[in-house]
Amino acid sequence: MSPPVISRDEELYWLALQLVPGLGARGAGKLLERFRTPAAIFRASRTELEAAGVNGAVAQSIASGCTFEDGVAQQEKMAAVGAVAVTIGDPRYPRALREIFDPPVVLFARGRVELLSALSVAVVGTRRATPYGLAVAERLSTDLAHAGLAITSGMARGIDTAAHKGALQAGGDTIAVLGCGVDVVYPSENRRLMEDLTLKGLIVSEFPMGSTAFPQNFPIRNRVISGLSLGVLVVEGAQYSGSAITARLAMDQGREVFAVPGNITSKLSWCPNLLIKQGARLVQDWNDVIAELPAESRRHLIERGRERILAEGGESNGAAAASKTAETGSGLGLVSRRTLEALQVDCATHLDDLIEKVEDASTSELLAALFELEMMGLVKQLPGKNFVKVW
Repeated sequence: MSPPVISRDEELYWLALQLVPGLGARGAGKLLERFRTPAAIFRASRTELEAAGVNGAVAQSIASGCTFEDGVAQQEKMAAVGAVAVTIGDPRYPRALREIFDPPVVLFARGRVELLSALSVAVVGTRRATPYGLAVAERLSTDLAHAGLAITSGMARGIDTAAHKGALQAGGDTIAVLGCGVDVVYPSENRRLMEDLTLKGLIVSEFPMGSTAFPQNFPIRNRVISGLSLGVLVVEGAQYSGSAITARLAMDQGREVFAVPGNITSKLSWCPNLLIKQGARLVQDWNDVIAELPAESRRHLIERGRERILAEGGESNGAAAASKTAETGSGLGLVSRRTLEALQVDCATHLDDLIEKVEDASTSELLAALFELEMMGLVKQLPGKNFVKVW
C-alpha cells in the first residue's frame, strides 16, 4: 500500500465532501475552485455556499456536517480491506483524469496505486460477448499489455473480464474501474479475478465503500474508464450499449477511439462498425493501436521495452520459441492435432459435435486431447461443454 500523503483528519474532510448527498463531482469541483480545500468548504456558512451556486438543501447538508460520521465509517471500511483514498489534490491522482469535464474528487483504490500514473488503453465491450469477441479482447489485451500499456476496463462479465485476464496472462498491468464500492464483488463470478486484480493490478471507484452496483452507476463509471486512458478500444457492442457511451465520452474527452470490425449481420457489431464509419481506427492487431498513440507515449513504451528485454536476457527468446512451437502444434499426438483442426476461433463447438468431427477417436481419447490442448493454452473450454481454439 502506498504511504498516506494527507493526514487522517484531512482525509476525513475529503470523504465527508464526497458523501454530501446531491452534490456530485461537478458540484464538489466548483466548491473546491471557490474555497480551495474541503476544510474551508465545511467552515463556510450556508449563505456563502448558496452564493457559490449550491442549492439550499445541499448547503444545509454541508453546513450541518452530517456526513462526517459516514466518513469515519468509510475510513474503517477502507482499513479493513487495505483501500486508500486518492484525492484530486493528491500527486498520485492521474493527470489525464483531472483534465476531464467532471473528474471525481476522490478515488477509492485497492492494489497497486502506482498504476494510476501508467499509460493505459481501455478495452470495452458487451457483457453478452460471442466467442469471437472474447478471443479478440483477450488476445489484443495480452499483446497491448506485453507492449507496456496498462489495460483499463470495468470488470463486467464478457469483454471486460476477457480484457483483464488477457493483461494478467501477459504479466502486464491492468486497472478495473467499478460501478460499485471497491470492496464489493460485482459480478459475483468475478471474485477470483478481483482477488488477482487486488494483488497484481488496481481496482478503483469513485463510489463509496459498500456501494451497490446500481444500473445508473455504470454510465457515470464509464467516463472514468475513458478519462484514465489514452484511447478506448471497442470490441463488441449493441446500438445503445455501455461501450457506445464510453466511446462517445472518449471523443468528448479528446481520446483516441479504436474499434474491432464485426460481422454485419450481428447486433453486437453495430457499435464498433458504426464507430469505424465515423472515423474510429479499425484494429486488426495491437500495432494498429500503438501506431495512433502520441509520439511521447510511443517513445516511453519503446524505452520500457528495452528495459524489459535487458532485464529478461535470453528468456524472451525462449518464450517466443515455446509460443511458436505451440502455434504450429508440433509435438502433439494425432488425435490432438485433428481436434485442434476441428475447432474454430470465432465459433464454439459442443463436445458432442466434436466427437462426430474427430473420427476414429474414442470419447476418452478426445477428452484427453482436449485436456492436453487446454493445458498448452491452445484451447479454451466455455460453459456447456463448448470449446474454442485460442487465437
